Amino acid sequence: MRDDTARATNHAAAREVTLLWALRSPCAFACPHCYFGTVDEHKEHPPEQAGALSHLSRTDLPATVITAFARTLPGSPVGRVVIAGGEPLDWPGTLGVISLIKDAGCQVVIATNGIPLTRPHVIERLVELGVDGVSVSLDSADPDLNDQMRPSRSGRFGHRDVLEGIGDLLKARAGYPAPKVGIYTVITRRRPQEITDMARVAADLGVDYYVPQPMSLPPGHALFTRMCHTPADIGNVAAQLDELYRDPRGLVLPDPSYAGRFIDAISTQDGGHVPECFGGARLAFVEPDGSVWDCPSDRRIAATPPDKRLTLRGADARTLFAARPACTDCALFSRDCVNMWPLVEDMPRLLSHRDPQ
Repeated sequence: MRDDTARATNHAAAREVTLLWALRSPCAFACPHCYFGTVDEHKEHPPEQAGALSHLSRTDLPATVITAFARTLPGSPVGRVVIAGGEPLDWPGTLGVISLIKDAGCQVVIATNGIPLTRPHVIERLVELGVDGVSVSLDSADPDLNDQMRPSRSGRFGHRDVLEGIGDLLKARAGYPAPKVGIYTVITRRRPQEITDMARVAADLGVDYYVPQPMSLPPGHALFTRMCHTPADIGNVAAQLDELYRDPRGLVLPDPSYAGRFIDAISTQDGGHVPECFGGARLAFVEPDGSVWDCPSDRRIAATPPDKRLTLRGADARTLFAARPACTDCALFSRDCVNMWPLVEDMPRLLSHRDPQ
């Protein structure tokens, strides 16, 4: 038994990379605070800087390149793949990619807007494939406010559909250990109460985990002043986080240290540094065009020299992530950093069995 435990420990250490893969660019929602920007602004001014994403991108990798890379994951340092977008489940090829990743022995977590979960065949395949986690974005307990923050481009979908999709997934996975289901909520400065209000919604739905996130927008963004917290908001936010961690309502939350990071993201105003940062060491971010970065932080991407930029095109995961730096202090802190901890450090906790309390 000791030998088996040692082998399992060594295997986990050898496959310690989390791949955050923005698989596709398109999305049926038009969230004004999306890190992909908005369609309207990009129609007039397409982004050109390195790392800038767009729902209008025409450079998403073809399926053949994606599947070729996924087939190199067995025996690689990658142990977990978080598939995001755009909306990854709107692309029919995503389910085949998930199958390849699971066959490679990796954990798979899907980040979704929740609407694809209203399609029975999608839910059935997620359960059949043994997807480990499904993280659904929902930003307000108030349906109207949520749909203002997360408007459907067609006007046909919204808060009610997301709740329905989550409920259908929970029913479909009954009797199976996975996928664990969670809710991610972006918290704006005007509504710190969403931290606890959304926890109530999540608990009532019966999901497994819940992650409130600080709003992350660059200072020049049109919504920065209205949506992003300032040091004056710390007291209200801290009070809500304290209440959440005192009574998590049976939900699995990130480690309590996450609350401190949330507050630090407000107080530092995109300054300071990250001690022992795992970006590049245990985290890699992949754009829909295949570009590979240490993390999604626009500051870290901008600081990457052209000769250090990587791509999935023609790459082998066994060598692409073989020579990685050790975790080290990073002086390029941004609010994006806070949202990475649950993906890397806290994911084993979030995918654990639900706390019965």
